[in-house]
Amino acid sequence: MNLAALQTFLAIVETGSLVRASQRLNVTQSTVTARLKGLEAELGQTLLYRQKSGVSLTSAGYKFKRYADAMTGLWRQARQETSLPPGIESVCNMGCQMDLWPGLGRPLFGEIRRDHPATALSVWPGEQAELDTWIGTGLIDAALTYRPTAHENRTTHALRPERLILVSTRPDSPMRFDPGYVYVDAGEDFGRYHAAAYADAGTARISFGSASWALDYLLDHGGSAYLPERLAAPHRAAGRLHRIAGAPDFTRSTYLITNDAAAAGWPWLPEAVQRLAAGPCGPEEP
Repeated sequence: MNLAALQTFLAIVETGSLVRASQRLNVTQSTVTARLKGLEAELGQTLLYRQKSGVSLTSAGYKFKRYADAMTGLWRQARQETSLPPGIESVCNMGCQMDLWPGLGRPLFGEIRRDHPATALSVWPGEQAELDTWIGTGLIDAALTYRPTAHENRTTHALRPERLILVSTRPDSPMRFDPGYVYVDAGEDFGRYHAAAYADAGTARISFGSASWALDYLLDHGGSAYLPERLAAPHRAAGRLHRIAGAPDFTRSTYLITNDAAAAGWPWLPEAVQRLAAGPCGPEEP
């Protein structure tokens, strides 16, 4: 098995055909076919169904794709780290759930870049399952996430919780029975507390699994939603969003998970974690 075969397999899956894969890789179709056949022979499994309309993964192909992604990702990471310029003493490859970037990811990234120039940085957005896989395979060294994990080679640092507040594009929006209310899924705990606080409010017509997407929707179409306070703060300051008086607040736990081997080379980590853990959920309201 070689890197070219893995890259060819992934190109076929991503483009949906051997012809388009050959065009992407700038090789002949016969080369693509030979690489795929060689890979399948080495594994002893058929990875792709070939049809006139294109290709699709077999059950073995679905399983193998996870490892192909991990192996090619590790190769990219190894190539990056071994070609780092002089003066770089450590590397931090960080994964971050998208909604945590404004309140935690961006400040942490900026602090490391500013105060620790000998650390090379990269950041990848991902959902919880992706972050778990990436840190498990070594594609990332740290993950900012909403869910803690237990592993003998990792450390989970509890950070400050994220405060969720009810905001609206209208200052006079009702706390309950707002026809423009958008439900933002902020995890199981939030779902239970929200259901208890608004037991009589019915079901929202529109919902999102991302606070950032919900924010974009509110700014485009109007309405109200529970959003992380730090995400909503600049729009409140600009008068585009307004906090609804009397509405209950909720909190959502946040964590930084680090790979112990990689973190051993980060002298800045304890102080950074302490600041993130000790900070308030967000600016206090009058």
